[in-house]
Amino acid sequence: MTFLNGPRLLDWAKSPPHLQFNKYVLTGYRPVSSVQDCVKSLFYLHNELGNIYTHGIPLLCFLVLLPLSIPWSQINVTWLGVVHFLACLSPEVGSVLYHLFMNHEGGAPVYHSLLSLDMFGVCMVNTLGALPIVYITLVCYPSIRNAALLAYILLSTYGVYCAVTARSNMCRLRSFAWQALFRFFLFMLRWSGMGTGSPSSLRHFLTMDFLAMLGGVINISRIPERFRPGLFDYWCNSHQIMHVLVVVSIVFLHWGMVDDLQWLSNYHCLLE
Repeated sequence: MTFLNGPRLLDWAKSPPHLQFNKYVLTGYRPVSSVQDCVKSLFYLHNELGNIYTHGIPLLCFLVLLPLSIPWSQINVTWLGVVHFLACLSPEVGSVLYHLFMNHEGGAPVYHSLLSLDMFGVCMVNTLGALPIVYITLVCYPSIRNAALLAYILLSTYGVYCAVTARSNMCRLRSFAWQALFRFFLFMLRWSGMGTGSPSSLRHFLTMDFLAMLGGVINISRIPERFRPGLFDYWCNSHQIMHVLVVVSIVFLHWGMVDDLQWLSNYHCLLE
């Protein structure tokens, strides 16, 4: 996929210190670049190209396809569809900007701002993506539902703070733990029959969280590149694998939410 002749790429030791976060990726680092040169890097091979496109292509697909597949005419509570759509887009937007401009000539300050933006996008899919799940699971208990929505928003606000201020991948992964436990509690309510929702959506949501967690573990473990440093510099390294798993996870979130929204439109307990 090389359309332009790119600059001479750097190895790990010669790359800027703030880009030396994966010692198993040995080559293919872009030099410090202007905004224009960062954009040009979309068209030549380097070790961030796979990271850009594994979220950039799904972003374009989601922008076009998700609005067409959300059952807007059946949605009685419009904000459920809106926040779901935004949740599905948020991690890809932050990720593409981060990976595309991470070598910007602004150096470490710009890099850390982009990293915070990337983490904020991940936080938004965890936050916005779960709000419709909270709402539909507790739709027959309006007071509890509203309290649970507020509690999840407050918990997510704390999670955002932890994620954007974390100094390691492990700390960033831990930032999402309480949100995951909250969602798991809702899934248990559904499984026990105390919560509501489409009978088919629960397995989609469980698959969603499993894939997202698996991607996080693979990323912090640096698998497979830790076993063959240099072999996976350009393709199939841990971060790219995580990106693919995140996209598939979002697809399962979407399938589950479409099932839930269709179920909600016919549910006799809807009080709104």
